[in-house]
Amino acid sequence: MDRSIRGPENFIQANVVGTAHLLEEARIYWDDLSSAEQERFRFLHVSTDEVYGSLGPDDPPFSETSPYAPNSPYAASKAAADHLVRAYHHTYGLPTVTTNCSNNYGPYQFPEKLIPLMILNAVQGTPLPMYGDGQNVRDWLYVGDHCRAVRVVLAHGRPGETYNIGGNSERTNLEVVTALCAVLDEVRPRGDGASHRSRITFVADRPGHDRRYAIDASKIRTELDWHPTEHFETGLRKTVLWYLENEAWVRGVQTGEYRRWIEANYVGRQVSP
Repeated sequence: MDRSIRGPENFIQANVVGTAHLLEEARIYWDDLSSAEQERFRFLHVSTDEVYGSLGPDDPPFSETSPYAPNSPYAASKAAADHLVRAYHHTYGLPTVTTNCSNNYGPYQFPEKLIPLMILNAVQGTPLPMYGDGQNVRDWLYVGDHCRAVRVVLAHGRPGETYNIGGNSERTNLEVVTALCAVLDEVRPRGDGASHRSRITFVADRPGHDRRYAIDASKIRTELDWHPTEHFETGLRKTVLWYLENEAWVRGVQTGEYRRWIEANYVGRQVSP
């Protein structure tokens, strides 16, 4: 999302134009299949909960019938892609299935994202930059659970339907980083004996930062018998340990481009009062 604020055109090209190209190629391919092969074919579109906009603290979670209200260029580009997928199903009969998932975390996540960024900054002894007051809420979904859900939807989802995928783990950003620091205090303590929490630094919020996301995943649970199996606490510990044990992979993705992005997005950002 941060990248879309600095360069929205790239996301329009990838998510809107790119999805349109994929749909058209899939339609041409599907048209040439036999009837039996057409019945087995699926076009699976993986989207995000950000298309629904922002929730108030007491609002019910997003469901598949929640109105779209994207608040960032990234969310708007994904919403446009969702609408194209729906249109290709209703206009051409292309058997599409869409999933809208909550925040993923786990191994191999690019370290500009909240959890790996905080792990690596903590290990390197640099500040842990927290947007705004740290009270923005997200529903956290372990990547392994998301992968299982995608496989289930691909195999058993009904064409033309949308399935929301959530982790049943709403946390504020501050709660996430505090829990992460507690794990690091145990497995990679600081040399000075202080908690990693002392390096949390509140910085100016990013534009269009939605306050809360939450997912109602009852449809996929009821129809397809899927539910998350990883608790946030155990998934977070697995994630922290993975990054600590895979420093070579981390160094491999921390290229000059990555460093330039971190400098552009965080370095010099005004500290919140």
